[in-house]
Amino acid sequence: MAQKQKTTPDRRERGTVAQRERRGAEAAASAPIEALGAWTPREDSAAVLALLAEQSAARVPELVPLRYERMGVSPFTFYRGSAIVMARDLSTMPVSGIEVQCVGDAHVANFGIFASPTRHLVFDVNDFDETAPGPWEWDVLRLAASLEVCGRDRGLSKRERRDVVEACARQYRRSMRRFSRMGELDVWYAHLDVEQAVDELVGELSGKTTRTLRRAVEKARGKDSLRAADRLAHRSGDFLLFDSRPPELVPVSELADTQGYATPDDLFASLEGLLSAYFESLPYDRRVLLNRYRLSDAARKVVGVGSVGTRAWVALLTGKDADDPLVLQAKEATESVVERFWQPAPFAHHGERVVQGQRLVQSTADVLLGWTNVTAPDGARRDYYVRQLWNGKGSIDLDQIGPGSLEGVARLCAHALAHAHARTGDEVAIASYLADADAFAEALVGFSRAYADQNERDYEAFLAWRDGGRS
Repeated sequence: MAQKQKTTPDRRERGTVAQRERRGAEAAASAPIEALGAWTPREDSAAVLALLAEQSAARVPELVPLRYERMGVSPFTFYRGSAIVMARDLSTMPVSGIEVQCVGDAHVANFGIFASPTRHLVFDVNDFDETAPGPWEWDVLRLAASLEVCGRDRGLSKRERRDVVEACARQYRRSMRRFSRMGELDVWYAHLDVEQAVDELVGELSGKTTRTLRRAVEKARGKDSLRAADRLAHRSGDFLLFDSRPPELVPVSELADTQGYATPDDLFASLEGLLSAYFESLPYDRRVLLNRYRLSDAARKVVGVGSVGTRAWVALLTGKDADDPLVLQAKEATESVVERFWQPAPFAHHGERVVQGQRLVQSTADVLLGWTNVTAPDGARRDYYVRQLWNGKGSIDLDQIGPGSLEGVARLCAHALAHAHARTGDEVAIASYLADADAFAEALVGFSRAYADQNERDYEAFLAWRDGGRS
């Protein structure tokens, strides 16, 4: 297990800039950059399969086969759904001892576009289920390996994949050095406007690359509650009701008999209570806003790959009328994989852990982000965090992405990740640790290749385990 550090450094312990630079240099001497690339493959996948089975045991039973189906599409989807496996593996590697607020699942598909409180589109991290304090290296290594895995999945050559991972490494280092020279408040307020991102970070790449990103921007502009209601619901008189598309979207009226409630009305009342408790976690002005809405319908919605099987609900609220919808998502929050293999986060409530972590990491978090919990019929307490379902949220289409576009995306992700780490950790020490740009790039390339090989072996073992009855 890696050496653990204090969760939040005392203000007096940060020291002068020179002291912080020495801290980074000393960390590089005790945990050399080259060690980041030294992954020793595991021979046996049994332990990681046991971790996946353990996770599934706590999830909605009828959705577990769907989780395994989505994870089994390719090595890349397996990688996306197995953050717990990589956290376990990373915990066996040496680290510098410089702690940040980790994203915890910083793979390339977990970055994207969303709307800021001023309705500007920004590029940033967009998934925080696993966020917790931890080593900055864990996020960087997960991102770099995901680029290699994604590149293999898309048929990129070895040279092209190397270029993508190198671009990620060099951009992370470049951005961290930039943040290390900025004032603390300037670091906190910095954000990556999407148009600025395209122009500054990937503008020198091909026109095809920028077209890929601009298409994602245009799709994101149309993703809001009005669009969500149009895509997921229908009118019934003066009301909006969710469609029924099992298993991906199932209204509460069709779920009571599988959730331990006597009637659909009891389940609906429980979700009303969940939302009422969520309101209390919000600032007063947000509560005033939400009190203008009424709950019209609710449904269970399957999301993502790794999250499949966790309890996720969508709530359809209306303001003035059915043409004024607001769609919220309440998603179950459980122990972070970073917490499990590093140390517990400083929150007893996992929903609050996710929300506070997101507010720390993201430059412009959702204004309706909050947390709550509910007591299930079996007496278990389940923690949730709540956010707008679609808030200008858009992702890069990785299905057909080419090498130039993936390199551009790698730079965007690396910059966003560096900003998250600079906001929450010692950006001066990390920049000092990364003094040797070539060594850092080589380490990430070496690790990414070795870990992608490991991921493929685990994927094949997973398919055999899944299709063989998981004995």
